Amino acid sequence: MSIVAAVFIENIELRPAPGPSTRIDLTGVHFSMAAPSPAPVTVEPHLVVLVHCPADAKGTGALETVFTRDGEQIARNVQPLEVEPGKFAYRLVRAELAFDTYGTVEAAVRVDLGPTTNVPYTLLPPAGG
Repeated sequence: MSIVAAVFIENIELRPAPGPSTRIDLTGVHFSMAAPSPAPVTVEPHLVVLVHCPADAKGTGALETVFTRDGEQIARNVQPLEVEPGKFAYRLVRAELAFDTYGTVEAAVRVDLGPTTNVPYTLLPPAGG
């Protein structure tokens, strides 16, 4: 299996399309946000990971996401992954990320021990502050 894309989002909706096929509507794709209040603060961004399973693959594995700041692990999420061979699937990853100060956290996502996809997430000072 391989990761097709990984992005932080506000919302995800699925809708049918002719084929039969499915459309995935992602809204509010972002890689940074203004803090809801002055630091220290905890935020819970939603990371969506789109995965493809080749037709000749087993279709099961583990999706691991490690969140790091300055090379230090601050959160980790591991979840089972099952994708029908030849198809696509998505998984939502949510973590509670504590920020003592504003800055960037890196989400490193991989399936089993495969290649890593890195997605940065930056917390900015509150708007108007």
